[in-house]
Amino acid sequence: MSINVLYKTTKIILQLSLATIALVSVQVHAELKGSDVQAKNDVFSSVLDSRVSRYKKNLAKLAENPAIIAAVKESNKKGYSGNMNNSQWTALAEDDPQVLKLNKNETGELLAKFEQSRAFEKLNVRDAKGYLVVFSSSNTKPLVYNAAERPGFVNGLRGVWSASEIKPDPTTKKMAVQIAAPIMDDGKAIGVIHSSVTAE
Repeated sequence: MSINVLYKTTKIILQLSLATIALVSVQVHAELKGSDVQAKNDVFSSVLDSRVSRYKKNLAKLAENPAIIAAVKESNKKGYSGNMNNSQWTALAEDDPQVLKLNKNETGELLAKFEQSRAFEKLNVRDAKGYLVVFSSSNTKPLVYNAAERPGFVNGLRGVWSASEIKPDPTTKKMAVQIAAPIMDDGKAIGVIHSSVTAE
């Protein structure tokens, strides 16, 4: 074998070795980065789990408030006579009278005070058919007017506490868990109160 062939062969082997080292380095870096992201997610989940447990108690306490129960009972008694659907609700401005009547009232103010004192992200109350009864006066308009088909509402009306998986809140865009609790009257679920819990 000539020196020239030996040189070229050695050069190729060296280049392949360097390429392999670079590839391994990229893979190790990716794995380390992935484990770092996973570690952050684990911390995030741990903080959120702790908050959800605490907020569950606070939400259950609020669901027992006589003003909340009275508002839901009144809505259930009247029944829904309007023609509002989710699309029409979405099209309404924040200062539309139909929106303001659901949060600029005593119960809406009660929700706002409770929300601020216990760091809830938002509070909404719904009747037995999923229609919005009242929402916190410190919040923007909820995206959904009727939540009858949402899992949190369905479970709540069955008398079951529920918490969603961690995902971006549709209103605030923050990573959050949606929580819901039944509003009970004489041992029967008559409505649902729900909120959003973030780790931020």
